[in-house]
Amino acid sequence: MAETAAPLLIKRYASRRLYNTETSDYVTLEDIAGFIRAGREVQIVDLKSGDDLTRQYLLQIVAEHESKGESVLPLGVLTDLVRSYTTQAQSVVPQFLAMSFDMLRDGQSKAMESFTNPMAAMPGYEAMRAQQQAFLKAMTGGMIPTPGTPAEDSESKDELNDIRAQLADLQAKLGKLEK
Repeated sequence: MAETAAPLLIKRYASRRLYNTETSDYVTLEDIAGFIRAGREVQIVDLKSGDDLTRQYLLQIVAEHESKGESVLPLGVLTDLVRSYTTQAQSVVPQFLAMSFDMLRDGQSKAMESFTNPMAAMPGYEAMRAQQQAFLKAMTGGMIPTPGTPAEDSESKDELNDIRAQLADLQAKLGKLEK
């Protein structure tokens, strides 16, 4: 994701229209959600008062998605959030949520890194793969080449060429016998 040092500044005019200061055009809540999904930080400020409205608009984006049936927050979590505003837990909740989302992001990036070969990250994977190759070689008497080793690949090609030559000789002998 592309992240920049300075957040994208969105100004809210008195008419409640949102203005992107980078592109000099008006944007919607969905546009802002798209910027965030693309990795941009945004800051939404009221043009007249200078108040930071970012939190209010981010909550509005979440509420719109939740109302459209794109539920991400379970009812119990929403209920606990409401409760946290009226209890002493409110000092702990923001830190807990921030740490939870940090862990989620880290887990997602680690999962994406190991996505190319999810088994490779498993302890003992290479040893298990070597055992499987040795087992296959033993069971097939070396007839099935073990992938990944060039020497074995060239030996297998030589053996295959020898077998083809022997087969051609046998076919020639059979051809002479039929005459």
